[in-house]
Amino acid sequence: MLLTLSTGSLRRRLCSNGQSGMTMFDVPDFAIRQLGLHGLNVPASMMAGWSLEDLDRFRDSADKVACPCLVLVEDSPLRLADKSEEIRKKSAERVRRLAVAANRLGCSSIAIHIEAEESDTAFDAVLGQIKTLMPAVERLELNVLIAPHTGLTSTTERLTSIIKRVGGFRIGSLPSFGAAAQCGGGDPVEPLRKLAPYAGAIEATVSTFSKKGEHKDY
Repeated sequence: MLLTLSTGSLRRRLCSNGQSGMTMFDVPDFAIRQLGLHGLNVPASMMAGWSLEDLDRFRDSADKVACPCLVLVEDSPLRLADKSEEIRKKSAERVRRLAVAANRLGCSSIAIHIEAEESDTAFDAVLGQIKTLMPAVERLELNVLIAPHTGLTSTTERLTSIIKRVGGFRIGSLPSFGAAAQCGGGDPVEPLRKLAPYAGAIEATVSTFSKKGEHKDY
């Protein structure tokens, strides 16, 4: 098993100028030297406004210490089944742009959250959108991982159904202990068991820490 760092956990430690803490470009070195973790899962929001040169610089800094960026995560839910055609198009375009950035970073996968109601109509709409987007993502040799989100993909049944219906080796899931616990009524084990065969990665999450530094839940 490869243990990696979700860089979202470092948001409060990062700053833009590096004077009072780390910048994003310091994260790969910190992850491998201080935490012993050999890869990164990066929320796209932490790279907002970056140029292609910035992406190249981050990839080079990660490659230099052998701590590559593996998954680029779109942390803002995408409205692929929205009633507005304009919103659907913007969400689809966001996936394409995410894929280009992930390819530049040397990632193996992109991960998305889908905002859609729990209905057969929404299921069909999301399925159609993902099938349309897959060729563009596959040309960049990337995988698409769907993370659980409230609504349509909050249950393991719906999420695995989407993955099976899209088919192929480039579609999978990104479950988390927190989302699985919500789905399982506080117990993450069974939902994780169902999603693990399709998972390109699994996020270990905690709800809080005690004063002694011990984590609670999950």
